[in-house]
Amino acid sequence: MQLIITDAWGARSRVVHLNGSQLVLATLAAALVLMLTSAGLYHLVFLKGAREGWPVVGSLVRLVVKDEAEQRERFMRENIDVMARKLGEMQAKVLQLETLSERVSGLAGLNPNDFKGAPGRGGALIVGPALSMDELNAALDDLERVTGQRSDVMTLMASRLFAQKMKKMMIPTQHPVVAGNLGSAFGWRIDPITGRSALHTGLDFQADQGTSIVAAAAGVVVTQEVHAAYGNMIEIDHGNDLISRYAHASKVFVKQGDLIKRGQKNR
Repeated sequence: MQLIITDAWGARSRVVHLNGSQLVLATLAAALVLMLTSAGLYHLVFLKGAREGWPVVGSLVRLVVKDEAEQRERFMRENIDVMARKLGEMQAKVLQLETLSERVSGLAGLNPNDFKGAPGRGGALIVGPALSMDELNAALDDLERVTGQRSDVMTLMASRLFAQKMKKMMIPTQHPVVAGNLGSAFGWRIDPITGRSALHTGLDFQADQGTSIVAAAAGVVVTQEVHAAYGNMIEIDHGNDLISRYAHASKVFVKQGDLIKRGQKNR
């Protein structure tokens, strides 16, 4: 393709030769310049019309703004509805935990009525999906208050149950001789040596020599000595003024001041 360019008087002329690729590039460049020019003019005219309140431009602006506002409101509403459903699920779980805590509080020796909120507000209200932002924030605040109360109650119950468990572990209830049979029980009996009625202040277990003797509960060894009446004797303090005594041992494995676990061998 040839383009002949001449001046206004025809005195000079210039011939430009364009092949196929150059022609395509020139067309694209011209189209790009035209598009940019049109966009710039449209932008300037649109801004000027919006600022000066031209009727047609003003209507277009209001439509665009209204559509954007509706989209934002719809987006916020959808998110609020999702949050409301999640909040309802969380509140339902809080109510389940509240019911469970009332059951467990009895095991911990606590009165569940002492930990309920104000009358008529047993827990957070399960709300529906139609919520405003203020209502959603209020429901979240109420849920935070209830969960804080439940957390305190659960912590108290855990400490009480742990204390009860430790107290039970400190009570000597385990059989001190696993393979031994109970002989003489606690109480009055005929003394096998004197033949007279006497108070037997312990429990006798029949077992072979060398049979293991274990601690009936956890505690601290307060006595480890050879007693005139009890032979090798150990006394374990379990707290709360409760002491257990283990006598007639052929050998001892602990000494005074040792911490003893429940079921640990004394001999």
